[in-house]
Amino acid sequence: MKSNLLMNFTVDKENNTVNVKREFNASLSQVWSAWTEAQILDLWWAPAPWKSKTKSMDFKEGGRRLYAMVGPEGEEHWAIADYTSIHPKTNVKWLDAFSDSEGNLNKEFPRSDWDVTFSEKDGSTFVDVVIKYEKLSDLEMIIQMGFKEGFTIAMEGLDEIFADK
Repeated sequence: MKSNLLMNFTVDKENNTVNVKREFNASLSQVWSAWTEAQILDLWWAPAPWKSKTKSMDFKEGGRRLYAMVGPEGEEHWAIADYTSIHPKTNVKWLDAFSDSEGNLNKEFPRSDWDVTFSEKDGSTFVDVVIKYEKLSDLEMIIQMGFKEGFTIAMEGLDEIFADK
């Protein structure tokens, strides 16, 4: 079992994007399921000690996931993922945004365009994530809010799920 898994996180301010390349010690099927099934997403999508709680999820093009990040004190931060493209075990794209508990957009925060590509090589699965923002100020806001740290912790939570299998 590999312990030095690739985690490459870069910010491209010229193109208003965050790029994450992450290696997992799991099969492509396991990793795909972890990114596309609500019951598994809820185990890792929020950075510990926060938890993810899916209210509804319709994983199809044109479908939506409505979920909350629930803090240790029970506070909830709601968000939506509107699925725009799905190619099983290869790629999924969605528009992500903060919302209220009914899925209404919170326009105080930027919307992001996620493009997530999955591939398998030498017994590992690689996930390439490109997150695009409309404006540089939107990208900078998310980075200041601790996105890099939070997403890194969430990825480590996913590693723990695969280690338990």
